[in-house]
Amino acid sequence: MTNTDGIQTLLDQVIPQGHTSGTTCYVESAKGAIITDVQGKKYIDFAGGIAVMNVGHSHPKVVAAIKAQAEKFTHTCFMVSPYEIAVRLADRLCKITPGSFEKKALFVNSGAEAVENAVKIARYYTKRQGIVVCDGSYHGRTYLTMAMTTKVKPYKCGFGPLAPEVYRAPFGDFKAFEQSFITTINPENTAAVVIEPIQGEGGFIAPPTEFFPKVAKFCKDNGIVLVIDEIQSGMGRTGTMFAIENFGVEPDLVTVAKSIAAGMPMSAVVGRKEIMDSVHPGGLGGTYGANPVACAAAHAVLDIFEEENILGKARALGEILTRIFGAWKENFAVIGELRGLGAMQGFTLVNEDGTPAPEKAKTLSRYCFDNGLIILVCGIHGNVIRALMPLVIEPDQLQKGLDILEHGLVNL
Repeated sequence: MTNTDGIQTLLDQVIPQGHTSGTTCYVESAKGAIITDVQGKKYIDFAGGIAVMNVGHSHPKVVAAIKAQAEKFTHTCFMVSPYEIAVRLADRLCKITPGSFEKKALFVNSGAEAVENAVKIARYYTKRQGIVVCDGSYHGRTYLTMAMTTKVKPYKCGFGPLAPEVYRAPFGDFKAFEQSFITTINPENTAAVVIEPIQGEGGFIAPPTEFFPKVAKFCKDNGIVLVIDEIQSGMGRTGTMFAIENFGVEPDLVTVAKSIAAGMPMSAVVGRKEIMDSVHPGGLGGTYGANPVACAAAHAVLDIFEEENILGKARALGEILTRIFGAWKENFAVIGELRGLGAMQGFTLVNEDGTPAPEKAKTLSRYCFDNGLIILVCGIHGNVIRALMPLVIEPDQLQKGLDILEHGLVNL
């Protein structure tokens, strides 16, 4: 049995303190929705690697695909010598992303990198500079995406100056959103509106159904590229392949990452052919973009969605969470709002006076961890408990995890 104190001591010596971990669970293995640590303790995973493991940990089809591709070749650099597995994956992504128009796909490595490339493409296509994001947004930790992310600490504090020409507009209230283009933002210089269909790190906030159709029309009327950030909300999490489908909108560009390759580092920008093709040859790329092993994993993920009714499982899971969280709200005064959509749901924790209760969220998270459940906290006030368990979680595992969470609420 591994001595975790020794690992922790070494971690403190060699990993910078800015790169923190939410738990002290040192993982030995993981399967489905269960994580086993180096001391043999099992945890039910309601975090899913922050929305990366929608098809579950170590799915046998993903593992087999990774092994098979690794035995052929692991890298040539697509910009040097391309390969069919990436081309076929681009074709599949173009077919499943929203939009009844011709599309193309660019592969990169992380969510932030996908967002940055979407911005590059939108600026090149429109010959404009301004980028508009929404209050409560989270788009990454790189220099540009850090500027696009709302929360100052820990994401932006001390890292300035920030990238210019990034503006904020309200989320969910279209009249206020539109007003911001009169008071603070010049629509004639706006290249793109980059927006999450369901805010992730901002607190699992879903807008009214009429918000996105109005935003899409506004963008079209003003020559602005609409970029939908599906990095956390996509790949079946809300019961549709992409969350924006719930709102009947066809974005110009979509960013995809996290669960697309079940843990392999892969992301993509998928969008209108004329926009994607506007950039000159060599203007887009990266050494590891379209890595063949990650492509193999992504193909396996898409096969699993088709063969194992993952979207149906997501919808069923969403119905259970809606029912359970709704009952909890009636029974626990500490629960303020219910948030999210489908299987991307959470709830706020509040004090007796209705103010956010981040300390209670920390207490609940710790209780759950001590009792074998990993959960995540989010929101601009750090008081939102969110559910991102694998969509393939077994019924008994789900129930046991919910029981632990409920017991934790009782003890707050």
